[in-house]
Amino acid sequence: MNFTLHIWRQKNLNAVGSFVTYNVNDVDDNTSFLEMLDQLNEALIARGEDCIVFDYDCREGICGACSLVINGYPHGEKIATTTCQLYMREYKNTTELWVEPWRANSFPVLKDLTVDRSSFDRIIQAGGYVSVHTGSAPEANNTLVEKHASDEAFNAAACIGCGACVAVCPNASATLFVAAKISHLDLLPQGRIETTERAHNMAQQMETEGFGSCSNHRHCERVCPKGISLQNITRMNSILG
Repeated sequence: MNFTLHIWRQKNLNAVGSFVTYNVNDVDDNTSFLEMLDQLNEALIARGEDCIVFDYDCREGICGACSLVINGYPHGEKIATTTCQLYMREYKNTTELWVEPWRANSFPVLKDLTVDRSSFDRIIQAGGYVSVHTGSAPEANNTLVEKHASDEAFNAAACIGCGACVAVCPNASATLFVAAKISHLDLLPQGRIETTERAHNMAQQMETEGFGSCSNHRHCERVCPKGISLQNITRMNSILG
């Protein structure tokens, strides 16, 4: 397969970026999207050109690093899929692809397709944890967790913090991400004691970081690669009062 790629190139945080067009040929349909970019970078390096910078880590859909908007869709149009899990066979009827980074003021572009998502780290630092005394971990079976609560907590904990919800939201809201982290701990007895303080601290930090407010467009749930439910936002709003 042959593709024409329009890729966002930006030298640094303060530079003005633009789309640059590249051609990549003889791409196997079993090649992943990131492997295709690797193939392009090998060709650029061979020509003495600056390679395209993009984030990745696990390439198994669990780290959230592969933050690309492909033809207007965060992580591509395929549902419940991260960019690293996306294969080029999904574009067998497409010859032209537009690839760009997350678009949000709170995710400034560092270079090319890489953005700074340390704002998410600061939100977690504001309250996304359980305060415990130091020492050995207690026996897990000493604290019983109701099955439904355990399942719901696990579903919320599946959030990988990729930021696709922010990238697709017209308000650049991080509400789904924050709500998932709050719900995860609120549903467990170990975390419930700090629920109210945690929710207020994390919501305040989200506002401080410059993320917008949720206005129920529901696009975030649609593009989330882990299918995080809007029910978590309802739970967070209930805690916040």
